Formats: sequence, C-alpha cells, structure tokens
Amino acid sequence: MGEPKAPHVLVFPYPAQGHINPILQFAKRLLSKGVKPSLVTTVFLSNSSDLTSTSIDLHTISDGFDEGGYDQAGSADIYLPTFWSVGPKSFAALVKKLGETGHPVDAVVYDGFMPWALDVAKQFGIPSAVFFTQSCAVNSVYYHVRKGNLQLPLPATPVSLPGLPTLQVSELPSFVCIYGSFPAWFDVVVHQFSNVDGADWVFFNIFYELEKEAVDWMSKFWNVKTVGPTIPSMYMDKRIQNDKDYGMNLFKPNFSACMNWLSGKPKDSVVYVSFGSFASPGIEQTAELASALKESDAYFLWVVRETEKARLPNNFIEETRDKGLVVPWCPQLEVLSHDSVGCFLTHCGFNSVLEALSLGVPMLAMPVWTDQPTNAKHVEDVWRIGVRARLDEEGIVRREVIKQCIRELVIEVGEKGKEIKKNSIKWKNLAKKAVDEGGSSDKNIDEFIAKLL
Repeated sequence: MGEPKAPHVLVFPYPAQGHINPILQFAKRLLSKGVKPSLVTTVFLSNSSDLTSTSIDLHTISDGFDEGGYDQAGSADIYLPTFWSVGPKSFAALVKKLGETGHPVDAVVYDGFMPWALDVAKQFGIPSAVFFTQSCAVNSVYYHVRKGNLQLPLPATPVSLPGLPTLQVSELPSFVCIYGSFPAWFDVVVHQFSNVDGADWVFFNIFYELEKEAVDWMSKFWNVKTVGPTIPSMYMDKRIQNDKDYGMNLFKPNFSACMNWLSGKPKDSVVYVSFGSFASPGIEQTAELASALKESDAYFLWVVRETEKARLPNNFIEETRDKGLVVPWCPQLEVLSHDSVGCFLTHCGFNSVLEALSLGVPMLAMPVWTDQPTNAKHVEDVWRIGVRARLDEEGIVRREVIKQCIRELVIEVGEKGKEIKKNSIKWKNLAKKAVDEGGSSDKNIDEFIAKLL
C-alpha cells in the first residue's frame, strides 16, 4: 500500500495584492499540514510579480487582459465585466485539464469577490469554500443590502444589524453610504452573496474572539469557519519555518533603508504612515498630512508610492530629512514589529488593520473608502486599539486633528493612550493564541482538512 495522496486544493484569490496575500498565506498553512495547495492567478499577474518565489504551485487563467491586467482595462467598469465573462470559462478549462493530467482537484477555496468560481466547482462536483478577505461586519452589511434589508439610498439614521455595533451611515462601507459612487465595485461586493448558500464552508480571515457576535449570527445559516489572521507564521506562532513574507509584492520594498533608519530611533517614537497598495489621499489631504507630520514632535516613516509622489508639497522631503523618511514601499510586517514604531497611521484596509492588531501596534485611523470606515469604527470603538482622525465639513482631516491624535498615541501618552496600548497587547496575544496549536483558527483549519481526507 502506498502513502495516501495529499488532498489537492485550488486557492483562487481576486488578482490584487490585498486579496492574494491572505489566501496565499492560508495556502501555506494547508501545505504545513500535509495538503497540496495550488494558487490560481491571472496570466498577467504571474508574469509581472514575484509570486514564483513561493513554494506553492502556480496555475494561470485569463482575465481577458493578459498583457496588462487591470491597468490595460483602464477602469473597473471595463475590467470586471470582461473578467467575469472570460474567467469562468478559463477557470473551468484549468480544472478540467488538472483532472486529465493526474492532478484532480479535491476542493476549491475561492475569493468571495468571484462567486462564479463556486458555479465552476459545482459543475465538476468539487467541494468549495468561499474565502472573505474583509471583516464579518463589512460582509454582513453587504449581505443585508443583497437581501433588501437595507434600502438604498439610506436615510441619515443610525443602522442596527444583528451581531454588529450600531453604525452611523458614515461608518458603513463607502459603496453603501455614498450610494452610486462606484457601481461596478458595488455590484461585486453585493453579488458575493448571490450563491453563497451553496458553498460547503464560509471562511473569514479573522479569529473568533475578534467578531464573535457577527460570527455567531452568520453561523445560523452558513458553515462559518474563522481561519485567521493569515499573517506569516514567523510573526505569530513560528510553526512554519522561514515564513516571514507573504511571497507576493506588486511593489519592491526598500528593506534596508527602512530598517536601518528605524533602528536609530527610540522605542515607540515613530509614526508609521501608509495608505496601502490601492487607496490614496487627495492633494489637499496629502498637504494637511504633510504639515501635521512636519509640525509634530514625532519621527515618521511615510510610504508614498511613486505614482503619488507629485502630491507632496515642494521640498517636503528635504525639509523633514532630520525627522522623517519617505519611501515608495516598505516591508510592512518588519516595520510594524520594530520596537521604535509607536503608532500606525493607516487607511484601515483590513489587511493593514489585522497586521497592526496582530503585532500590538496602536492605530491612527484615516479611512479613505470601501470597507475602511467600518474597520476604523471597530478599531476605535469596538476593539479600542486606536483613534479616528475626524473629517471636517469639506471631507478633509485637518493638520491640527492629526497632530492631536499623534500627541495622544506617541508624544504625551495619557490615560487613553495607555489604555489603547494595553488593549493592543491583549488583542495581539489573542490573535497569536488563535493560530497557534489548538487555537480556534488552527482547529478550524484542521477540521476542514479532516473533511477532505
């Protein structure tokens, strides 16, 4: 008798860095537990990123833009409908080919953004799990919109949904509170729930304690499993050797410049500023933020992508050289785990929030759009691990507000700042416990694998 064959699981994220990284990290967990995962991505992304550096097999499908991906399409209004029409056929052809060449697929883990992947899996009789890269709270809002329980446009009254804190309309995801703002993306996030009842598992990149009321409510009608936070193991439980990186970077981080600079700064003295790989503050907001950092007494490390650099005020980099470092990209996990970082000024993209939470770093929340306002609400009022910088009537966070928040978290840390730091450490420990051996997320992954075997 030969060894039983390892189950083969296709993991299929939406082709953007913030979606690929968590699902790829989940695949590494499966690999460490004896499963054979394969990553499915687009032809363009496989040619243009460093995905091949991971130890996981890579398969490609077409999104209709093999030469240039999203940029070739030029907008979501063109990219999404094209991908949604080309993708299912291309994905089905891949599944069929794998079966014919002796690598049959035992399960598909697909990104919630692409519900058609579930239809393809069903076509082949393959069990499937939907993987949500955004929080339970955010997805709960989209689910209620889909079911017609939230009639849009919304009146300006607070919203109460099962398992969630009361939310002001401005604290809902932007596609819902500013109805009609990005119709193509609105369709994507709401249609995630078009066929979700047919999925065998519903995975969330969180740990149970983080959103237990929302998880309990969803578990009434789906087989919900919390499997996160999916952060490289060496920052968490250290059970997967050398797993220090997601294995996917659309931008090249400036590793040594960032780490050398941080190493010369006192403990908890640096404000780390990043708006992620997609969001960006406008020209006026960038000017207010630049002034706040320049006038504040804290050191700062600011990630300004090459495409955004022209928005910086003239001579800003030269004039702040003694206290700040501006880089086009940086190794975020390494930065957040550095002793000198006292707070993270963030757009509150969910991956960034999870990373800061898992590494015990207080947050200064400046949400831009999509799920970020809801994440910022949770950071400040639910998990109590940061403060929100409030907008004025013109929709701008002014320099005085930003400076006050920095003062509270880094410079003159009073009772509130101390409480936030204490809570940050508490959640860090809970996150680590969840992914470590026997933790809630670890058990859920084991249960999924047991079903495959």
